[in-house]
Amino acid sequence: MKILVIEDDELVARALKIILTSQNYAVEVVPNGQLGWDLIETFDYDLILLDVMMPQLDGISLCRQIRSKGFQMPILLLTRRDSSHDKAIGLDAGADDYVVKPFDPEELVARVRALLRRGGAVAQPVLEWGDLRLDPSSCEVTCGSTPLSLTPKEYALLELFLRNSRRVFSCGMILEHLWAYEEMPGEDAVRTHIKGLRQKLKAVGLPSDLVETVYGIGYRLKPDTADHQLSAQVSFQSHPPVSPQTLASINHIWQRFQPRVSQQVEILERAVSALEQSVLEQDLQQQARQEAHTLAGSLGLFGLPEGSQLAHCIEQQLQAEQPLAEATALRGWVKSLRQEIERSRADFETQAALAEDERQLLIINGDAQITQRLTSETAIWGLRATVAANITRARDKILLELPDIVILDPAIAPTLEASLSLLSELRQQVPPVPVIIWTEQCDLSERLQITRLGGRIFIPQSAPPAQVLEAVHQELHRADREKAGVMVVDDDPQLLAVVRALLTPWGFKVTTLAEPQQFWDVLEASSPDLLILDIAMPQISGIELCQVVRADARWSDLPILFVTAHTDAETVNQVFAVGADDFVSKPIVGSELVTRIVNRLERSRLSRQLAKLTQSALNHPTD
Repeated sequence: MKILVIEDDELVARALKIILTSQNYAVEVVPNGQLGWDLIETFDYDLILLDVMMPQLDGISLCRQIRSKGFQMPILLLTRRDSSHDKAIGLDAGADDYVVKPFDPEELVARVRALLRRGGAVAQPVLEWGDLRLDPSSCEVTCGSTPLSLTPKEYALLELFLRNSRRVFSCGMILEHLWAYEEMPGEDAVRTHIKGLRQKLKAVGLPSDLVETVYGIGYRLKPDTADHQLSAQVSFQSHPPVSPQTLASINHIWQRFQPRVSQQVEILERAVSALEQSVLEQDLQQQARQEAHTLAGSLGLFGLPEGSQLAHCIEQQLQAEQPLAEATALRGWVKSLRQEIERSRADFETQAALAEDERQLLIINGDAQITQRLTSETAIWGLRATVAANITRARDKILLELPDIVILDPAIAPTLEASLSLLSELRQQVPPVPVIIWTEQCDLSERLQITRLGGRIFIPQSAPPAQVLEAVHQELHRADREKAGVMVVDDDPQLLAVVRALLTPWGFKVTTLAEPQQFWDVLEASSPDLLILDIAMPQISGIELCQVVRADARWSDLPILFVTAHTDAETVNQVFAVGADDFVSKPIVGSELVTRIVNRLERSRLSRQLAKLTQSALNHPTD
């Protein structure tokens, strides 16, 4: 299912994307109505999530435009205004439902599901194909009584095929249905996910070709299994709560955007000061009213309902023709709003400091007494430990939150193959999850198989907890050292945040810099394996920084990649003339950026290996 979010408040938009993506929807976000309309005309969406107050083309006007052109997808309006009159205007414009900001994430997800069902995009809540059962309300897939642990994209693929059992989907069609346009990878990604889905279906006893390849066309559910009629059963199970991982991501966004929120409150403070001096100009009043409206709609979503209500009061008062009469009340409300946000900042800084020190350790062992001895000491080592007593629970925990490191007893599974399968899955994560093997019995053959799949350290269960945790500590530091470092220099904080979000899940250590004047100090301190530069920056350009780097013998071989909105021949020639290795055009396509970085790092690694071999040959010539 693909959802388009049209929301001009970046803070709310990012939270919406996290909430909906956690429910296995493909989500695209645009900041204004005109861009939204361009996408609606170009792509198919199952639902539109639409803010009412936006620049260029407001939500009500866009809603009318969508309906006048014959588009029938469900529309869910988002707004701060909650009067019956405002709701009636939205519904009369063609909207299907209305959510008032700030909203509860679980309520939003429930309304989205209800609209998708009502709009016909979802036939029924539960989808079945023989013994295979997919429940969209809980995002659970089972075959008989056996649960299937699918990745989000594997789940989305299976849901797409089950909802369209007679339809053949090309790779291009699958990409359009399951990926947001700015994240869209190549067709090889589809084939990889199809392969993974087939393997997991086969592992629970289903035919390996249940998802059939129609050569030259695409993929579908195999027709000769048509006796397994796709059926849907009405199920009114309660919706699952938003996961702790999703809520943590929302909190992280709030922490990152607090400086911007503080600037919004500063505008309110300036407006109040001007009002008290009877010099409040219309432009400042309008700006302050807009900032108050934005804060009213977003603060409650991030756990500040009182702040949201204060902002709403400020907005209403600034709408009055003569706000001077309430200047004292306004001053008090703005002061209280500032205090509420500062309190939140302190809370988040405390939480962030605690979280930064803790690494997630997953212990997969069925002996409660042994694991209790180990977990009782993990906090001392700055670790947050969870325990899984079997392979199924381990996979559930890994799906909810990917651990930093795993301690695995291979004997926990009925067969060694089951443990090896989990070990292989952890190795294929990005970045790979290090695994310590914690066992009393392991012959040479088993050790070889485990080592080939990434098991590096073997520790007996009779070893004292301190020895086990010391091995965990050393393995975490080794994994950190092996991460490739990427330094990104750009004067746009938003781009820096986007690049960090794109690269961190791939295991890169990302250093960002918005002030080019500090470039050399940060370069030497971070010692990156690759450098990303913007061309146009104030005072010092990326071109000049590249020249400085290439002029220093220590950094002359450092891979340099430019990110630029200028792709004309003159600029491209200039980039390569000063020593760049590659460039990526703005707006950034995530898959392209990651691919170019990985390729460039691999070339650099091979080049270093070749240089070592050449030097070795020179030092030790053959007779």
